[in-house]
Amino acid sequence: MRIAVVALGKIGLPLAVQFADAGHEVVGVDVNAQLVETVNRGVEPFPGEAQLAEKLAELVPAGRLRATTDYGEAVPGADAVVLVVPLFVDEATGQPDFGWMDQATASLAEHLTPGTLVSYETTLPVGTTRGRWKPMLERGSGLTEGAEDGFHLVFSPERVLTGRVFADLRAYPKLVGGLSEVGAAAAVAFYEAVLTFEDRADLPRPNGVWDMGSAEAAEMAKLAETTYRDVNIGLANQFAVFADQVGIDVQKVIEACNSQPYSHIHQPGIAVGGHCIPVYPRLYLATDPEATVVRQARAANAVMPGYAVARVASVLGDLAGLRVAVLGASYRGKVKETAFSGVFDTVEALRERGAEVAVHDPMYTDEELAGYGWTPYHLGEPVDAALLQADHPEYAALTPADLPGIRLLLDGRRTTDPAAWAGTPRLTIGGGELPVGDRGTEGATAATAP
Repeated sequence: MRIAVVALGKIGLPLAVQFADAGHEVVGVDVNAQLVETVNRGVEPFPGEAQLAEKLAELVPAGRLRATTDYGEAVPGADAVVLVVPLFVDEATGQPDFGWMDQATASLAEHLTPGTLVSYETTLPVGTTRGRWKPMLERGSGLTEGAEDGFHLVFSPERVLTGRVFADLRAYPKLVGGLSEVGAAAAVAFYEAVLTFEDRADLPRPNGVWDMGSAEAAEMAKLAETTYRDVNIGLANQFAVFADQVGIDVQKVIEACNSQPYSHIHQPGIAVGGHCIPVYPRLYLATDPEATVVRQARAANAVMPGYAVARVASVLGDLAGLRVAVLGASYRGKVKETAFSGVFDTVEALRERGAEVAVHDPMYTDEELAGYGWTPYHLGEPVDAALLQADHPEYAALTPADLPGIRLLLDGRRTTDPAAWAGTPRLTIGGGELPVGDRGTEGATAATAP
């Protein structure tokens, strides 16, 4: 097959590589000319994705994968077009911002030719494929969706994590939802031709491509699986806040609960970041505004950076003039990405209390950190306190000697070794390290915030 992949980001590029590796001719299209040039040299444009560099170095010179900025070069004559353009959420209103996706859809429609299968993999509010993309594609192309001389449109959500895309593609069923039975069948045949799946005895049916029966069901499935995680983490964070109030280590509680097979409590922490977990609940709320549980969980998770800073202040008192290091700009360990990272709210909460804040991240240069408006921090420089925000593996071996003068570490991810911090105050989220009687009014107030 000839396949076009629209948007060569941290999901789209590995998908394009996967399709080419399965023996198909793939053309990727992206508006970023520098990224396109890098891909066409067979070089990975971003670090951290397992096997991506090796596969690019093989597939590009072999002529099985190339990139372009021109939709007119990528889309006409393609058997399938897979679109993975980012969808953003307006911070103020919580509503989806379709700007980039609308532009990509218009460009795709302009060059769409009969017989093409179009698959949207970007997570969408329920009803978007049928109610937004179908009419836009039909108007822009002059073709009719589902007609014999038209095109087929489906939704098939990506279900992978950056850093392990190729492994996740094998591990999880590929969900597809069409606007017709014929379109769904075409999508099933397409994905069966480009993906391979591991055997999984734990699934209710064989691992592979699963037809969800409609685009709306596939859209909801992706929103539901991610919203579940946000709600679960929100519950874990509320348990953690209470555990801090009463002097209990919530980790022991969670381990005990999860020893019974019907409990699956997630881990609490300083922040919930990334393109998925903090975003998709808002997409769900955009079409189900009465989902009060979802809304409250999102609110509970959003206040955790402020809660962590309040815990530091409950021990050290006034933070004005203190030098505080935030360890980790990324939203999670081993990923060079700051999308909705807790670093932003953590830095802001510290600055509001008058602290002199510096940020460290082993994956970012000083210039990159400065570009966000932060003062870069280097291990070995004196600090009064530190908050560990991202669980980079490099932080697991941290000791007080790495942070000279440190009076308190708040490990927001339970990454450091408690034994290495004997003699230096170390707090965690839900660790219950401070006895109830030692809590100041400020810390108690923050503890009830979620």
